[in-house]
Amino acid sequence: MRETEAKIDRQDWSLLVLLSVLWGGSFFFVGVAVKEMTPLTIVLARVTFAAALLVPVMWAYGAKLPSSLNRWMPFFFMGLFNNVIPFALIVIAQTQITSGLASVLNATTPLFTVLVMAAFGDEALIGRRVVGVVLGLIGVVILRGRGADFSGGQTLGIVLCLGAALSYGFAGLWGRRKLSGVPPLTSATCQLLCSSLVMVVLAGAIEWPWGLPMPSVATWVSLLGLAALSTALAYVVCFQILVRSGATTVMLVTLLIPVSAILLGHFVLAEPLKGREILGALVIGSALLIIDGRVLGLFKRRFENRHY
Repeated sequence: MRETEAKIDRQDWSLLVLLSVLWGGSFFFVGVAVKEMTPLTIVLARVTFAAALLVPVMWAYGAKLPSSLNRWMPFFFMGLFNNVIPFALIVIAQTQITSGLASVLNATTPLFTVLVMAAFGDEALIGRRVVGVVLGLIGVVILRGRGADFSGGQTLGIVLCLGAALSYGFAGLWGRRKLSGVPPLTSATCQLLCSSLVMVVLAGAIEWPWGLPMPSVATWVSLLGLAALSTALAYVVCFQILVRSGATTVMLVTLLIPVSAILLGHFVLAEPLKGREILGALVIGSALLIIDGRVLGLFKRRFENRHY
């Protein structure tokens, strides 16, 4: 059976909702942590704690770490594109914009993935996807609001989040080409280990984490939640969906993440909820549905059934 024909049952939807809360919660946890900690130190804590949690899980499943430097290199670059660059850009962005807005911008990841795949010849840029990309960009423009003042902190935050989404797009390309035969749990654990090594160097050289003031209990709880729930556990849930329904179904979680993040940010962090952010999120969600194609296919089949 082709992946696009896979059925999404009640358990799949439950896992998707759970994954959206876990990944949407990452923006909430970062929103708490950035009040007391520097961005690169937050990313360092996220990847190192998550790696420490996933290594025993990987060993429990009988998987082994790569035995040579050449075998580590694909995970190193995956860690850069999928963890180091996007995590750092998003955390820095959240010093300028709300967690809800950051999550909506992160939902443009499939749009950039489509463009990256087409640019490198891995997937054809068909008409439906072109429409979806254009509509998604319109959604981003709506999020930015009126005016063209590119000197403000919000604009910087938006650009950084879009850069993170682009990095995720390259991660998708790299994963398809270099890690297609690797078990997902091994891929996640090894890229997090590589990311941890990179972040030790970056955070150590730029922010000197060991010289920072001791954070509060709330910040420590947020860091642990970010690593344990929004990274380690989220990867495990993601793998379950991949095994059950495939990568196309996992992509649908990007429609649900902004909802979780916006609600958490609004009700817990008291972040303002603006009408244009809601409209922009709806437009981006519509774009993702068009790119995914299954909703359009459902309407097409119903139309054909009525006429035959």
